[in-house]
Amino acid sequence: MTGPKTNERPGTKAVLKSFHMSPTKARVVLDLIRGEEVAYAADILRSTEREAAGVILKVLQSAVANAVHNDHQDANELYVAAAFADEGTTMKRWRPRARGRATRIRKRTCHITVIVAKLDDDRLERRRAVVAAQGQRRAARVSESRRRADLSGRATRRAEEASIAAAAAEAEAAAAAEAEALEASEVEATETAPVAETTPVETAETPEATVADAPAEASEGEEN
Repeated sequence: MTGPKTNERPGTKAVLKSFHMSPTKARVVLDLIRGEEVAYAADILRSTEREAAGVILKVLQSAVANAVHNDHQDANELYVAAAFADEGTTMKRWRPRARGRATRIRKRTCHITVIVAKLDDDRLERRRAVVAAQGQRRAARVSESRRRADLSGRATRRAEEASIAAAAAEAEAAAAAEAEALEASEVEATETAPVAETTPVETAETPEATVADAPAEASEGEEN
């Protein structure tokens, strides 16, 4: 029993016609993304080194854009429902060979078709469960990293406060030592300072004393 025809398959499609590549080479890449979700299929195409991968990625993006803008679908709920390559026009060229003969060169083309559709309910439920679990794990990691950052920040602040307090204590001790040294030097200077000698003050004789002594000397002369 044959499958549904191309125009009867559900979903939104995008077609690239007459691409200069053999359909065999394109089918190798299309087999990698068939049945996969759109995001995962895009990642596969980005990591594939074949030439057809870049072109098929553009066709896939075009199909997703058609589904979003024309059919109002959610891009996160789409998957690759069908992907195939049909043979296109073959261009014939000739190459000269020995003895006047010629060899035919066939330049093949292909038509690449990608159809995207909405995931069924079971796959959507599984996908939502996976996304929710990833969100919970991410929230747990974020909270744990924030807790560690808070702890490290507190430890850093405590270390800074301790260093500031130690610096202040050292400054106070240095100031106290300097004050003690200054006081000791002042005391030593006062102890070693020389005592000033006091000279006696000579008292001048008053005229009364000379007057009183004069009659005594005169009387002694008379007696002699």
